[in-house]
Amino acid sequence: MTSVTGGFRSAVLLLGGALALMAPASAQDLQPGKPIRLIVGLSAGGGTDVTARLIAQQMTQNMGTTVLVENKAGGNFIPAGKEVLGSPPDGHTLYFISSSSLITQALYPDYPFDLLKFIPVSEVSTGPLILVVKNDLGVKSMKELVALAKQKPGALKFGAGGGVGSSLGFGTALLKTLADINITIVPYRGAGPALNDLLGGHIDAMVDAMPVMSIQAKEGKVTPIAVTGTKRSAALPDVPTMQELGFPTFVITGWYGILAPPGTPAAIVQKLSEEAAKAVKPADVIKTLASQGMDPRGTKPDEYAKYLASELAFYKKIVKDANLKPE
Repeated sequence: MTSVTGGFRSAVLLLGGALALMAPASAQDLQPGKPIRLIVGLSAGGGTDVTARLIAQQMTQNMGTTVLVENKAGGNFIPAGKEVLGSPPDGHTLYFISSSSLITQALYPDYPFDLLKFIPVSEVSTGPLILVVKNDLGVKSMKELVALAKQKPGALKFGAGGGVGSSLGFGTALLKTLADINITIVPYRGAGPALNDLLGGHIDAMVDAMPVMSIQAKEGKVTPIAVTGTKRSAALPDVPTMQELGFPTFVITGWYGILAPPGTPAAIVQKLSEEAAKAVKPADVIKTLASQGMDPRGTKPDEYAKYLASELAFYKKIVKDANLKPE
């Protein structure tokens, strides 16, 4: 009787173990082997895309899970945001945003969703924006740029990568207001196409994020005029800040971060946050970011949530004070 009972118990234990192996992953876990999608609301080639691919590559290497960047450009980031909102909250579809995404919400009172309702994962890097002009414009300083714009009202074309609602378009509109100049703002689906037109001479200037444009400036392909941080960038130490040039309120930080769909389990968010922080710690990643004028961050979800809320309030105040309108 004892041997029969012992055999039965062994069989139950074996069956239980087999069922445990066959059971699906917990809802609190990422699914093994399933890729993670990083949705970017801009076209390839711009600062957001470049940074997203850097982070995706490092996360893939660290996690052993493929992290893919998907570009869904246009529509003031609405298609990208809706793609994430419509995806299962399982940690396998994430929204890789920049300050542009939040600025768009501040600029459009009827924006269809609130980014603060997404689940913050981590801010990954930060740095100023930069104002540049094409080399043959004959302008080397802000004073000369403003003088030329006043001499030729409406003639100068400024590219706005990501449209007028992006941080790049926002910076251009703010320049137009604070410097009291009449310029033409040309919207693009991303900074990459705008840069191509700048290098091709089809537009005269643009405000851009540092990851791509700092390299163009270092290589002498464009003329840098000013950065929008509170201090000069280590990547381009000879370029003054807008504050130095007489625009004390012209401070815009270009940052990148990761959001998850509402309802994503806290354990998954925590895991992703840790992986995002880990992705910006290697020396080669820090070196790459530094060469692009960016600093690594890797913040925790609660810290990023507070930062997003303060940034949105800051942008709304600028929109109100400068009476900025979508063009």
